[in-house]
Amino acid sequence: MFRPVISMINLILNPDFALVLLSIGFVVFLSTIVWRMKNKQLIHHVFLGLMSCLFIWAIGALILLQDYLQGRPIQIWAVNLTYIGLILTPVAALYVGVVFAHNTVKLSALHLLTLVIPAISLFLLFTNEHHYIFYKYYDYAHLTSADALGWYFVIHTAYSYTCITIGLSFLAYFSIKNAGFFSRQSILILTGVILSFGFNAAVTFQLIPARFHYTVIVMSLSYIFFYFAIFKYDFLSIVPIALQRVVDHISDSFMVFDANDNLIDFNKTFLDTFQSEADITRKITINTLADRVKGNRSMFNLLRKFRAVVKRRMRLTLEESLQIKGRVRHFSIEVTPVYNQGRFISTIILLKDITDIREALESLQRNHEMLMEKERLASLGQLIGGIAHNLKTPIMSISGGIEGLRDLIDEYDDSIGDSSVTSADHHEIAREMLTWIEKIRPYCAYMSDIITTVKGQAAQFNTTDEMTFALSELTHRVDLLMKHELKRYHCVLNIHYLSNNLIELKGEINSLVQIFDNLIINALQSYDGRQGQVDLTISEKGDLILFELKDYGSGISPSVRDRLFREMVTTKGKLGTGLGLYMSHATIKGKFGGRMWFDSEPGKGTSFFIELPIARSYPKPVLTRTHGNGVSRYA
Repeated sequence: MFRPVISMINLILNPDFALVLLSIGFVVFLSTIVWRMKNKQLIHHVFLGLMSCLFIWAIGALILLQDYLQGRPIQIWAVNLTYIGLILTPVAALYVGVVFAHNTVKLSALHLLTLVIPAISLFLLFTNEHHYIFYKYYDYAHLTSADALGWYFVIHTAYSYTCITIGLSFLAYFSIKNAGFFSRQSILILTGVILSFGFNAAVTFQLIPARFHYTVIVMSLSYIFFYFAIFKYDFLSIVPIALQRVVDHISDSFMVFDANDNLIDFNKTFLDTFQSEADITRKITINTLADRVKGNRSMFNLLRKFRAVVKRRMRLTLEESLQIKGRVRHFSIEVTPVYNQGRFISTIILLKDITDIREALESLQRNHEMLMEKERLASLGQLIGGIAHNLKTPIMSISGGIEGLRDLIDEYDDSIGDSSVTSADHHEIAREMLTWIEKIRPYCAYMSDIITTVKGQAAQFNTTDEMTFALSELTHRVDLLMKHELKRYHCVLNIHYLSNNLIELKGEINSLVQIFDNLIINALQSYDGRQGQVDLTISEKGDLILFELKDYGSGISPSVRDRLFREMVTTKGKLGTGLGLYMSHATIKGKFGGRMWFDSEPGKGTSFFIELPIARSYPKPVLTRTHGNGVSRYA
């Protein structure tokens, strides 16, 4: 009654039988965990296929071993079952390597050809009793002996190891290619496969004496490597080559140095960018890499900086210009030390090529300056036309005064020696001459102001933003330059100054004058030829000054409002460029550090607001005059 139980216990206690049984259990354990994974990809299914082949192989080997240990004759069906797994395992190993390398593989007729030889092998195995070209005879003790093998077994073996070699080649190639974290996954898989199939090859080619089931026992060691590759390094969750290809195709270059300053990793972008300047290989130090680029002084100096930063394990961000392939290229560089549980493990250096960005910014700056100059010249053209009109009046007045003085001089010259001309007459002539001079003086002062203002507007923008100017000078120039335009459009400019302090602003006054001139002209044109007024209100808000320029004209349509400041928009057709407001907004923000916005309602008018930081503000001086026993104050 207890004989079968005792027999089973004896089998389990046999070391060979126990190890084969353990191998089967581990295959089932691994397959179950992989099968239960969610979002399985092709690599999961291929791996499960490999596990299935190994399971069939191990089950057959277990049955053969059991019969052998119990003294029973070999069962042909068990041999056939074993070889189903053994023949298909090399093909499964091939697909594991291919999918590992390429992530996704679409099945085609070419892939189906890989099953032709295994199909022939299985057919000859199942019909072996009719021709004995696969096995000459069946004996468990000699299943791996050359004497028992038929001539076709050589073809089967050659094909099997061809598949295994190709699969291993993919794993080996990407183990070398990936020098960082993911290379451990590849190395573990590679070591496990080499161990199992290497032993199997040694047995097949009679290099070592071994029982048939020893191959299954050795494969259990491979399962340990597979286990760590799958679960410790997450082999099946993140396909290494897929991620490596992503890294290789990103536009930024990177390199990784270990704790001993050895270059352990870099991507394809880094290699493509810098390989023309040096022989770049893994496992070289920063010093060696620097020696290889001594001919490129800019790279040599940069690597010396890297050496100091890596040794000190510092974080660093900088921009550098490097000479590469005869061209200056600009890089934004980040150096980041990497720690694992407080232990320094490596330094990552990321190099972002910003050459195109830098050149685009420089081009944008040049275009901005050209547009500003174009708008400034357009404003000057309009301004000079008004000034020419304004200068006619003082010039005519000065000419009339000069003629009056000439007449008085002639009269005075004729009176010399004339006894009828009294002293009172001489004094009268002198008073008339002074009268003409007093009439000429304000016209000369007016012309001087006009010339000074025009000269300032015509000057190039080559002054620094550290200059300051008085707010009163700004309003004076705006009022002076707009006189002609106000008369031309039959409008009035009202300036309301709501601060009791004298205020100074920082920046270039001519740029701000031009902005207000543009805004006022736009306001005047909004009346469409009707009489109107423009209110400029200036108020102090803490350390800011707020300008509000308000008109009561036609307003701005909603279609234009949404595009204002963001692009060059004009409603004047061929008479406008759209540069004015676009450049004004950019200048207020870029040159003065301020803000500009607007509020408009069609048919009711528009208000433009400009908010600027105050450079300095101080109370207005108080003039005093004492009389009697009191004091009168005049602001």
